[in-house]
Amino acid sequence: MPPVLRKRKAPAPPPAPAPAKKKAAQAKPTAKAKEVAKKASAKAAPKATKTNGTAKAAGPPAKGDTITLEGFGGEVETNDGKKTTLQALVDESKSGVVLFTYPKASTPGCTKQVCFFRDEYEPLTKTGLLIYGLSADSAKANTTFKEKQKLTYPLLCDTQRTLITAIGLKKQPNGTQRGVFVVDKSGKVLAAQAGSPQGTVDVVKAIIDEAGDDKVEEPVENGDGEEKEEEEEEAKADEKAEDEAPKK
Repeated sequence: MPPVLRKRKAPAPPPAPAPAKKKAAQAKPTAKAKEVAKKASAKAAPKATKTNGTAKAAGPPAKGDTITLEGFGGEVETNDGKKTTLQALVDESKSGVVLFTYPKASTPGCTKQVCFFRDEYEPLTKTGLLIYGLSADSAKANTTFKEKQKLTYPLLCDTQRTLITAIGLKKQPNGTQRGVFVVDKSGKVLAAQAGSPQGTVDVVKAIIDEAGDDKVEEPVENGDGEEKEEEEEEAKADEKAEDEAPKK
């Protein structure tokens, strides 16, 4: 009897591939959402200053710019512990405010600078400007400095350097550049520059003279070569003291 041939079972077909998952369609932002995002972005961006009515890119203001005093530079503290703002200081003045910055209280160059402003206080304030020293020192350090040097004006404590940064006198990465910033009641910047201890006083003197007789005078930044060399040494000493101070 011939052998019976049996058919082999056909192999099972491979499983069909799983259907690809469709990517969820991203919802397009609505017009309302776009408007909200636009307003948030505009609010976060620093306000531009104006020069002769023309908008200027955001950044530290320069002489001749007009700033918005409200919120400018954040909140600082006087050496006696009172919270204040640049707007409040300007409001309290008759014609504006002088802020002179110094790297560190009770260092040689800074002592000379605050004493220059002390000795010239009456002529510098005769047009209604109020004078303030400004640094990142603590209220205690500035109070000691003020009392020891018998200063006739308050010292402002900007430990976070918000106002110092706003007026363009923060020294990177974490310091303060010596300089002077003057703003009038309308928010117009009359001076915004770095300078030596005597140079910062001379800038304000020039503004006073100009207001008195309408003459424009160039401020004297330094004296003769010997005085300039002495001021450079004092500046180095002040910077060294600030660098060695405990970081806040």
